[in-house]
Amino acid sequence: MKLIIPKVVPPLDEGFRPAVLANRNFQREVGANGERAVIVLERSGGEFSRFEMRVHPEGHPDFESNYQYIERVVKFLLWQRGGHTVYIGGPRGIGEYIRKTYAVDGARKFDFHFMGTQVYEKELVTVVCAAEETPASRETGKLLGRNLNGCRIGFDLGASDRKVSAVVDGVPVYSEEVVWEPRKNADPDYHYREVMAALKTAASKLPRVDAIGGSSAGIYVDNRPMVASLFRGIPAERFGEIKNMFLRIRDEMGAPLEVINDGDVTALAGSMSIEDNGILGIALGSSEAAGYVNMEGHIMGWLNELAFAPIDYSPDAPSDEWSGDKGVGALYFSQQCVFRLAPRAGISVPVNVTDAEKLKFVQQKLEAGEDGATKIWQSMGVYLGYGIAHYADFYDIKHVLILGRCTSGRGGDLLIEGAKKVFEAEFPELLKKIELHLPDEKIRRVGQSVAAASLPAV
Repeated sequence: MKLIIPKVVPPLDEGFRPAVLANRNFQREVGANGERAVIVLERSGGEFSRFEMRVHPEGHPDFESNYQYIERVVKFLLWQRGGHTVYIGGPRGIGEYIRKTYAVDGARKFDFHFMGTQVYEKELVTVVCAAEETPASRETGKLLGRNLNGCRIGFDLGASDRKVSAVVDGVPVYSEEVVWEPRKNADPDYHYREVMAALKTAASKLPRVDAIGGSSAGIYVDNRPMVASLFRGIPAERFGEIKNMFLRIRDEMGAPLEVINDGDVTALAGSMSIEDNGILGIALGSSEAAGYVNMEGHIMGWLNELAFAPIDYSPDAPSDEWSGDKGVGALYFSQQCVFRLAPRAGISVPVNVTDAEKLKFVQQKLEAGEDGATKIWQSMGVYLGYGIAHYADFYDIKHVLILGRCTSGRGGDLLIEGAKKVFEAEFPELLKKIELHLPDEKIRRVGQSVAAASLPAV
């Protein structure tokens, strides 16, 4: 698979080879003579997500170039949409390659175990078939949110504090933030007690509780946290108590309850504020977090774990320490990227301090106008431009909301500036189609807890 040198090169990363350019070039080379191929991911609730493309047919001299292309697309789709069964419809050799790669001992064994056992509690299976034998698309999306009637509680569980609001007909009548340490606590009862304390405090400010909605970092399937950094201290043998915690709380509180990934709630809050749909939220924090509200205003039930989705195909791209894969979003859209590029910018980041302090150290140099720090954020802006163009091949987007601690101060402006520079040089059609936003007062008007409170329908 041919890698393309970008027209806009990140100042600190000449080896960057954007996924979007390689993928689009591959599709051009295959052209109309290619054979149809279909990837379908099946996830919980009998939902099926389809993605179609064209590939070189069997016997073509470049047939094996299909392998890398399809593997990277499968990888992206798994972390964007989620799935426990992957149907590869098309030339059989491609399907067999994917089955061998996403296997217990394959190159993508991390994804095999994580997506299968941890997220969907069953083995990840690859089904090899003809394109016409793949299942039809069945994606309803959840009509979550925008329900502001009645007396509601909204909560947001963060790594360092938990927030809760009592909301009456869309207006917060009480809010509080309480410091907590979820990652250090190995007892599921600690988490249950803390969440219940927040809900009961909010409930005491309301005449009744009609519904409860929450947001939290992690992967949630049907109100059950399957993987979440907040609960990383819980031993495996007791994690079942955490998985069923919100179902237990729902029953004890006697009200409809919905809890979903905080990225989706952020996108929902943005959608409610700017009164439009088709929003992708990207948070550049300790890692990359994302959320999506589709063109109809639905939350799709997708994972949107773009930290694991590849955006750089360079063989020299950095490797993610957790998944072992190269060129994934976490290393380009987060403070990890700042720390990775700092030595190239001639900046020595202090050791033996927290990551938050390291980031602040580099950001102070940025605010002081230092050239090296400026080049870090200029490089991230270029990554962002190519990354958003790549995301736009998998999401239907009208708005991109850029958030997170890496966007504060000059950083946010440099990120937007870099992304627009890429659009102008490579993707002029996106300048008209996609609007880039940093959170302003208009977008902040609907807070995270109010958006969360609006999740359940009554």
